[in-house]
Amino acid sequence: MSELTGEQLARYKRNILLDGVGTAGQFKLLQSRVLVVGAGGLGSPAGYYLAAAGIGHIGLVDGDRVDLSNLQRQIIHTTADLGRSKIDSAREKITALNPDVQVNGYGEWLDEQNFRELISRYDLVVDGTDNFAARLLINRACVEEQKPYIFGGVLGYSGQAMTILPGQGPCLACIFRDVPPDDAPSSDKLGVLGAVPGIIGAVEAAEAVKVLLGIGEPLLGRLFTFDALSMQFYTVEISRDPACPVCGT
Repeated sequence: MSELTGEQLARYKRNILLDGVGTAGQFKLLQSRVLVVGAGGLGSPAGYYLAAAGIGHIGLVDGDRVDLSNLQRQIIHTTADLGRSKIDSAREKITALNPDVQVNGYGEWLDEQNFRELISRYDLVVDGTDNFAARLLINRACVEEQKPYIFGGVLGYSGQAMTILPGQGPCLACIFRDVPPDDAPSSDKLGVLGAVPGIIGAVEAAEAVKVLLGIGEPLLGRLFTFDALSMQFYTVEISRDPACPVCGT
């Protein structure tokens, strides 16, 4: 195994001290490849924490540009970034935080034409999207490609997260079958407290590190839910649906 440099030993000291990580685990993180779909409210904290943890290769997918309304929650961007590609802005911040990280940017929207090719290049996918059409697309691709998928979603004062490990538990389609109708509640209509995607994005990053290292108990078959108004965290047990059109038998 290659050795960590003296600078890396210092940078990742708090990681290396952890049971289940050590120098071998840190080296594994540096070799890992994680795709973050969306560089917004969820992708900002998830991308930052993944980079800080030393994930060596991070892919970012987002076809949008930074808007003033984004800055209330999308903390990877600043006022100076208004009008810039979110990919360029996020890559700049991640590289400044940790030059160990190679950032590959894809300034496009995830769709039926590109999602399989993109996902096939990475070890794990983190959901930073804001719509169910993209989430169900990611879920299906990850199940078919046997890639771990960390789901996250936020609305208003609440957020959810779950880890999908194909073949080991339920997938997102076991809970959500179809794309909600156009008039369904969304953050564009109801708003979202900026700190909520920060919390859920951090949970997603923690789940990704756990899965990559094979430590702890991931949110497999457990939908993690956070309510900021009551400040309560709870999980809902989810069973795999044999009739699921994506992962069912």
